Amino acid sequence: MRVFLIGSKGQLGTDLLRVLPADTVGVDYPECDVRSPQQIEAALSAAGPTWVINCAAQTNVDGCEQDPEQAFAINALGALHVARAAARAGARVMYLSTDYVFGGAPPEGEAYTEDDRPAPVNVYGASKLAGEHLTLACNAANLVVRTSGLYGHAGARGKGGNFVETMLRSAASGRAIRVVSDQRLSPTSTAALAPRLLALLVRGAHGVVHLAAADACSWFEFAREVFAFLRLDVDLSAVTSAEYPTVARRPTLSALQSRRLGDLDVPTCPSWREMLHEYLRTRPVQRSEPAVVAPAPGAR
Repeated sequence: MRVFLIGSKGQLGTDLLRVLPADTVGVDYPECDVRSPQQIEAALSAAGPTWVINCAAQTNVDGCEQDPEQAFAINALGALHVARAAARAGARVMYLSTDYVFGGAPPEGEAYTEDDRPAPVNVYGASKLAGEHLTLACNAANLVVRTSGLYGHAGARGKGGNFVETMLRSAASGRAIRVVSDQRLSPTSTAALAPRLLALLVRGAHGVVHLAAADACSWFEFAREVFAFLRLDVDLSAVTSAEYPTVARRPTLSALQSRRLGDLDVPTCPSWREMLHEYLRTRPVQRSEPAVVAPAPGAR
């Protein structure tokens, strides 16, 4: 299996490179721009992969709302360019997608499965859903993996890091922190996600698969756990989405669960708390940060 990884310097790409075969070819913007079909065609022809992992994305949700043309150029047309070039090279594609393709309440009211109908409420979700359809339209053997609330030590360039780091920067500033409590998701560590994505490749998975934390929480609960684990005393309060307006609308529920992982013999990710604690245990402390108290004994 020879893998061509697009987006190798991002937070997920960085962790994928640690688990993928040694001969994996990793590329990133601007050397490989998914908006350029010529660049993609040339790169895949030279690499001769069996699998292409497409992690390239415009992930800034508010930025997508402000510039939908750019969002669709990267998340949708970019996905089409990759899928077409991969088909000509005889390779299959894994396209990384998002929980934000959903927007309402799932039929069972807890989390979305692969069988639930997407209904995005913002440009980001719509552009990623278009990318899903275009990827699968080029080859039914391609794979779409939806995940949720990614965070990794490399950080997401489009967001200036990730939610955990944003919370810790806010704590270091000493200002009051307000976090929405009426948006539920399945926040997922890229370090835990990466080996499971490799397992999907090895098993030749195709179609749509959900792969995220085994449970769900609100953004407020997630932030509270960050500070509790590090025993940081911060001024944290819960607010509603109406009290914290953003450019793009966010879904009130985008938690994911999978009905396919068992059949594929791929384990789900751990709980969101377990992944978060491991992230915080292994996180390099920045020089500008105040010293934090060691994690509480017996913390999960």
